[in-house]
Amino acid sequence: AVNREPVTAEGLKGLHDTLSDAMDSIRKSVHDLHDESIDLYAQIGNIIREFTFCPVRLEYDAEGEMGRGLKYTLLSIIREALANIARHSSATQAAITLREHPALYQLIIQDNGGGAANTGGRGIGLQNMYDRVAAYNGNLNIDGKNGFKIFISIPKGERTA
Repeated sequence: AVNREPVTAEGLKGLHDTLSDAMDSIRKSVHDLHDESIDLYAQIGNIIREFTFCPVRLEYDAEGEMGRGLKYTLLSIIREALANIARHSSATQAAITLREHPALYQLIIQDNGGGAANTGGRGIGLQNMYDRVAAYNGNLNIDGKNGFKIFISIPKGERTA
């Protein structure tokens, strides 16, 4: 609306600003609700379906409330681990296990490939996994015997810095 009267114009500007702030707040709330409602099980299933290198078995036992950031962290780690399997492994099968325990979450990603002669070296992908897990005060261990296994434990209630 346009009005040449200064008092009315100022009131309309205030109304416009208030409505804009309210719309921004509503957008943020809807976005936050969407992020919190991410179905981690379904998202992992989508990642597995898109992975064509070898069959992947999923064992999922995590029904409690998990924060949005942790969900994204776990999804990123799973994507990177599967990419590493496709790039560096001769695996014919892989498995992802996500379990919730009373005090922690446990993620295990393993394959039946040739393993790794030197699991101490960290490429960018593995370093990113270590960093993501460390941000939640978690632990990441790698075993290169009988295939390649990434074992992650993250305490419940931990948040990134």
